[in-house]
Amino acid sequence: MSKFFNIFIKNADDVCDPKVRSAYGTFTSVVGIIFNLLLFGAKLLAGLISGSVAIIADALNNFGDASSSVISFIGFKLSVRPADKEHPYGHGRYEYVSAFIVTILIMVIGVELFKSGVEKIINPSQVNFTTVVAIILAVSIIAKILLSILNGVASKKINSTALKATSHDARNDAISTTAVLISLILSKFVSFPLDGIMAVLVAVFIMISALGLLKDTLASLLGKPPEKEKVDFIRKKLMSYDGVLGIHDLIVHDYGVGRQFASVHVEMAAEGDVILSHELIDSIEKSFLDEDGVEIVIHFDPVSTTNPIALEIRDYLACNVKKISPELSVHDVRIVDGKYRNIVIFDCVMPYNFDMSEVKLREELDCLVKETYPKFDTVVTIDKNYL
Repeated sequence: MSKFFNIFIKNADDVCDPKVRSAYGTFTSVVGIIFNLLLFGAKLLAGLISGSVAIIADALNNFGDASSSVISFIGFKLSVRPADKEHPYGHGRYEYVSAFIVTILIMVIGVELFKSGVEKIINPSQVNFTTVVAIILAVSIIAKILLSILNGVASKKINSTALKATSHDARNDAISTTAVLISLILSKFVSFPLDGIMAVLVAVFIMISALGLLKDTLASLLGKPPEKEKVDFIRKKLMSYDGVLGIHDLIVHDYGVGRQFASVHVEMAAEGDVILSHELIDSIEKSFLDEDGVEIVIHFDPVSTTNPIALEIRDYLACNVKKISPELSVHDVRIVDGKYRNIVIFDCVMPYNFDMSEVKLREELDCLVKETYPKFDTVVTIDKNYL
């Protein structure tokens, strides 16, 4: 299926290009608009012929899907607009906004279908099931399965929340139409209002699915942590450079797929040539931008590689901080020699929902240092983990 897109989209494999991403969204949206309008007309006709509220509701669902495809189309078109004075990070999040609106529409359709089903249960009416109606519903099921596959493959290809939502919606439609078809067949053999009951069950399924999609789209809008694969890649690439001893405080900001900014602290030898270290950092930043499309800002943290007591305390803290909690880690360990007291300065990464206050944690870390190094005072900075 992924090769199929090469027929309609130029440079279809260059998914990091915002214009190619927009082309995927435009193509799938246009296909969705055409198919859903045709299905809306066919199902509306089938609903009027049979007198089935479930089919009519399903037809309205397809009309809503066509509207959703229009929204996705607009979202993808707006997302490729270049950065401007008001939006210096670009317009990539329009894609997330369109996905959010589509999800809300799916939820509204589910609610309306639920209301129609309840009304049909309370006031049941005879359903006239014919061969023409069955053919229309069967063709609709096949069409929706194909749309689900099309959008599913495209969503994975370009990592799109909007297309993922559309794929799930098409899958839900295929399931709901199948349920409607089964209920119409069985309604000939039962006396209770199966048409209305099936409409209610389908509506509940749609609403539950919409809630899951809503959670995903809201997470993208509010700012979710970067994917583990992305973090691992950045870590591995940074540590591949000679002279980089360690990294910490990595933060990745997402302004739409393919529009990522990052910042990180890189530990390098304090005894090295500052000019050479700065040149290395510049080359790393350029490499990330040119090769990976990530604008990364690197902060240089000098660490002593020759001071034996600094190295000893750093190793001691790295091992023994786990006694307080396995979730803790320390970095940026520095030693300041004073006239009367020595000071060890370091940062400690505290996870969210940690069962200890920052004040208490600093006290515990101070005690940990003084257990082995009683002549050292501590200055501790508590960091948060944004990954």
